[in-house]
Amino acid sequence: MKDTLVFIDEGFIDKLAQFLGSGSRIKFDKLQFAKNISEKQGLSCKHLFYYTCPPFQSSRPTEDEIKRKKGYDRFIGALSKSKKITIREGRVQKIINENGKAEFKQKGVDTLLTIDLSHLKEDYPEIKNIILVSSDTDFCPIILDVQKRAGVEVILYSYFDKKRRSKFSLSNELIKCCSKYVRLTKEDFISCMIKKDAANEKGREDLR
Repeated sequence: MKDTLVFIDEGFIDKLAQFLGSGSRIKFDKLQFAKNISEKQGLSCKHLFYYTCPPFQSSRPTEDEIKRKKGYDRFIGALSKSKKITIREGRVQKIINENGKAEFKQKGVDTLLTIDLSHLKEDYPEIKNIILVSSDTDFCPIILDVQKRAGVEVILYSYFDKKRRSKFSLSNELIKCCSKYVRLTKEDFISCMIKKDAANEKGREDLR
């Protein structure tokens, strides 16, 4: 099988794992997940790029913030042990909305992923197919550039529904700019599910 690279946007995949788990986040092995979806396309996962953010920490962290950070550090520590995984970390911004409630948004992750994709031709000249796991239309320009300039086909693994105001209302623009679109299913997560107390998932919390 030909080699491929897998790029996973955690902000998307984490929400989907919770949604498909009916509110209870499905705990799954990230590298095995990447290998499985690659094999479904007749490809072999050469490397996984994982884009995430550490949980928000205030100037004087609360007990809950400290707990989340410890869980995140265990998760990243375990993930970092594999030489087949590169972790890119953005940051989390806390915003108070018009209702006075706090919202948390990832910052810098899109830029990091875009930078890595822009270096594909130079860093991995032998790669002709990549897999992107995301739902963000902000990646459309770089996807089109990669396919034209580097001659690399982009396979999109994502999920969308037709419900109004759904957080999974994927834009047709993203689907159209990719070489192929594949809809993620619950089975894609279940097939590589790990125990709840596994070291590389223990303490992982939703950052949003």
